[in-house]
Amino acid sequence: MAAALLSLVSGWAHFPLFAAVGGVTAQAPYVGNAVRGRLLFQQNCALCHATGGEAGSGARPGPLLAGVVRRRAGALAGFGYSRALAASNLTWDFPTLNRFLAGPGALVPGTAMTIIVLDAEDRIDLIGYLSRLPTLPGAVAGGGPPARHRRTPGDWQNDAPGVRHRIRLANLPPPYATVSAGNDPQIVDRPAGALPRVPAGFQVGLYASGLLGPRLLRTAPNGDVFVAETGVGRIRILRAAEGAGTPYRNAVFADHLPGPFGIAFYPPGDAPHWVYVANLNSVVRFPYRNGDLRARGPARVVVPRLTWGVGGHTTRDVVFSPDSGRMFLSVGSASNIADWMAPKSKAEAAAWEAEHRLGSTWGNEFGRADILETDPEGRRPLRVFATGIRNGVTIAVQPGTDQLWVATNERDFLGDDLVPDYVTRVREGGFYGWPWYYMGNHEDPRHAGERPDLADKAIMPDVPLQAHSAPLQLAFYPASATGAAVFPAEYRGDIFVALHGSFNRTGRTGSKVVRLLLRHGRPTGEYEDFLTGFVIDDAHVWGRPVGVTIARDGALLVSDDGNGDLWRVAPRADPLPAATQSSAGPGAGGGRL
Repeated sequence: MAAALLSLVSGWAHFPLFAAVGGVTAQAPYVGNAVRGRLLFQQNCALCHATGGEAGSGARPGPLLAGVVRRRAGALAGFGYSRALAASNLTWDFPTLNRFLAGPGALVPGTAMTIIVLDAEDRIDLIGYLSRLPTLPGAVAGGGPPARHRRTPGDWQNDAPGVRHRIRLANLPPPYATVSAGNDPQIVDRPAGALPRVPAGFQVGLYASGLLGPRLLRTAPNGDVFVAETGVGRIRILRAAEGAGTPYRNAVFADHLPGPFGIAFYPPGDAPHWVYVANLNSVVRFPYRNGDLRARGPARVVVPRLTWGVGGHTTRDVVFSPDSGRMFLSVGSASNIADWMAPKSKAEAAAWEAEHRLGSTWGNEFGRADILETDPEGRRPLRVFATGIRNGVTIAVQPGTDQLWVATNERDFLGDDLVPDYVTRVREGGFYGWPWYYMGNHEDPRHAGERPDLADKAIMPDVPLQAHSAPLQLAFYPASATGAAVFPAEYRGDIFVALHGSFNRTGRTGSKVVRLLLRHGRPTGEYEDFLTGFVIDDAHVWGRPVGVTIARDGALLVSDDGNGDLWRVAPRADPLPAATQSSAGPGAGGGRL
């Protein structure tokens, strides 16, 4: 059936799709099951894209899709498209949408779109639904912040290396104290001579450029840096000499992967035999020995399916317990607030949790917003390790312990300063609130009265972060770090976190790297700015940090998926004021890849 429909619409560019109805351009039905397409949209697209009719339709990380068919790609005013899509010169007709949904990174290398719709009939029905959406007069996605905005401590103007933050529960506003803004950042070129700002005593330089959407970073035991270029389905390796400011080798370790993000080396230690990759909906591994620049063999499937649907949050991470016996996987929710999860009665919820875990979700959220676990071979069925973690983008095991940590993007549309994102230790069997509660026992008004039994069972996260900061990767600075670029002793054991930056906060926040302060291995609840300066104003940024890793020589490496760069931060032998460092040129210039 799918093949026949594809043949039928292969020449659809000449098909009359539009009709004027009451001054609003409506799209005439053409082919595909629009009812089924609407369901597919809700399952796969609604977290990031609005259609124009729903409340708060501009406050999404993706562009408004009202009237998308026959629209030029990257054409909506005020939306921060990826550089690749804005320069693609595409028009969204059927063949183009069909190719894009089948493999966004293949059609537009560097796009921020990560959802892949593999089934041809699904694509036809989804495009059929999109073709019926009306073009709304003057509809835009975002458009910058309102003219009046009361500046708050969380705004980017208050960022600077060394500035400390602590989010106190007593200061949290009530839900809906402010509107939810549509304020997606517009990414621009790095201003001439500009560098990120670093603390006094450090220097920062461009390590590599020209990558396609570099995201998670992991350092192999031999010092090679693995880079997930998620959008183009690729894992890249960068190799640098001890203390060098740029890599001298780059290679593609593996490609043609469906949305790769998490990377882990197994077994833990100095001599791994495998590189594991967490894809959008599977976990695979490649045979590997230290120093390999290309996988020794094809991908071997370890976990063939993580979830029953691939919509919603798309990042998956993978780490191992120090004893090599357990593999942990992070899987984000399918929606913002479990919008399509039908309520259960008290008895039904109790029965469900008896079979799964406290706070486990069901329906299209089954196995979502969780940390999952199995054995490294994938022989044991996936089981839930912890629940209520809306989008645990990355996980890590604290060195010298078996303590698992997670960096989490919390829910949206409750206002500028709700809900705080967080980084926290993860307790086995722990419930962290989503979707019913946040920050302990604060009830989400959109689920009011549904689960009073969970009010005193939601764990308060260790380190709340400014709401909408979007923490992505976290990395511990090793207490045993050595090398030509090792950080001062006060940084040992602390955590670096990349904050990608807000898309729906009136005053922009995030787009920086912060340091979480630990004392004797335990979080203090405070964090401080470490790498800042990527934000130009409330509407424009020139960088969006994603990945952080510690190089073998002790330097901190940071990926930016906005402009395809990697940055290297190291102590300098002759400390200069931070302002002097941040205004200097990039020195060695960085390796262009």
